[in-house]
Amino acid sequence: MHRRDIDRLDRRQAYWVPAVVSPERDWRGAPGCRRGARFVVDTRSLSACRDRFDTFDSQLSCLEWIMSHRADLHRTLPGGTIRAVRLDRWLLGLE
Repeated sequence: MHRRDIDRLDRRQAYWVPAVVSPERDWRGAPGCRRGARFVVDTRSLSACRDRFDTFDSQLSCLEWIMSHRADLHRTLPGGTIRAVRLDRWLLGLE
């Protein structure tokens, strides 16, 4: 899903996404970023992204995805802590 398509989601449901915060300036996981920059994790490329994401219907299913891909995530997003966050809260900057 692309961020511009957010209107297509059911507003009555909470959606979860894997997210990461840049631990340092010009982080290897997102070259050119500032320290503390927030990203969702693109589940296809396992990279930090701002606009493209896949949603999960529950926090548990998001956490299961993170755990099943943790080795690859640590390779592509070194030093970043990947967390399951509610999409609406992430978009509002609350997570």
